[in-house]
Amino acid sequence: MKELLRTTDPTVIAFAQALLSGEGIATFEMDVHMSVLDGSLGILPRRLMVREQDLFLARAVLHDNGIDPGA
Repeated sequence: MKELLRTTDPTVIAFAQALLSGEGIATFEMDVHMSVLDGSLGILPRRLMVREQDLFLARAVLHDNGIDPGA
């Protein structure tokens, strides 16, 4: 699995997952329960992972919908 997106905004993660699901790209969200460590402040980012063979298409889908997936 490769990291597609890293953000502290849970709405961006949810939107990205919905977009990718619509394209048939499986995702896995990591660091969901890290709020235990940061006291629910939301300062620790969550990561959205995809399979390596889906990475290029997933980045294109997010970019086309106004989400900057990073490098």
